[in-house]
Amino acid sequence: MNGKLRLPPLNALRAFHAVARHKSLRQAADELYVTPQAVGQQIKLLEESLQVTLFERKGRAIEPTESAVLLAHYVEAGFSEFAEGVRRITRSPYRDRINLNTSPYFATNYLLRHLSEFREEMPGLDLRLTTMIDMPDFARDEVDMTVQWGYGKWSDVECTLLVQDPKIICCTPEIGAKLRKPADLLDYTLLDTVKSKHLWNDIFQHLGVEPGEQHGSIGFDDAASMRRATLQGIGVGLLSPHDADTDIRSGDLVAPLGRNILDDMPEEQVPGFYLLVPRGHLRVQGVAALHRWMVAQDWNRELFPKHPPTANGG
Repeated sequence: MNGKLRLPPLNALRAFHAVARHKSLRQAADELYVTPQAVGQQIKLLEESLQVTLFERKGRAIEPTESAVLLAHYVEAGFSEFAEGVRRITRSPYRDRINLNTSPYFATNYLLRHLSEFREEMPGLDLRLTTMIDMPDFARDEVDMTVQWGYGKWSDVECTLLVQDPKIICCTPEIGAKLRKPADLLDYTLLDTVKSKHLWNDIFQHLGVEPGEQHGSIGFDDAASMRRATLQGIGVGLLSPHDADTDIRSGDLVAPLGRNILDDMPEEQVPGFYLLVPRGHLRVQGVAALHRWMVAQDWNRELFPKHPPTANGG
């Protein structure tokens, strides 16, 4: 015995990697092109090898144990490193390609305005841009880095705030005429995106409003759909400043409680767009160069007018 740690079989770790992500033997089997029974045997082999229980059955579902959650973190990082290394050294036409994924809103309202500058500064970089609302799987989707909307609470990746996305309470003039004070919001359907479920609660707390009875709300997959619902008078929406100012200027919407009423919300409650990249990817020269360029940009430049609308759109 030389004390050297003996690693479990690679096939067992691959099966664990798939099951941990899908929380399903069948879905993991579909990904690996084997039967669910074969996946189950690999998980059993891994548990016996480690002398640790990794999954617990709850009816037809399986749930990872605390040990599995911890192990999954390291296995995910390991397979990501494997995939990145193979992708970079193989003689593939894609080896010099950098794959950037962003949320659709960031791509449309921020990134596209800067792409000409990017081409001028890094003309040799082969950039491929994809858009996705949900967080991508870096290995499966072959994504080098992604821009996601949220609050910066991602682990296991390099996370950098690119630009804040504060919200403005907006509604049609017809609804706005009846909103005199913050508590009046409780009388209307509240619109938000599925990723910002606690944002209205944070706003109520900030405005000193007791939610009381459960207020009605509708969550949308993306900000564009929520904006259209607000314009149609379905309820009261939370719009980004650029969208809000555009619709207030046109007279289609108003900010009934004042455009700046949420300006002093705590920083940790203000969402934004964050650049996420696995740390191992930054070892690649092209990825590191794109990361530096993304972080260095003033993403608000030329986005907001010098004289935005006043409180109620005047």
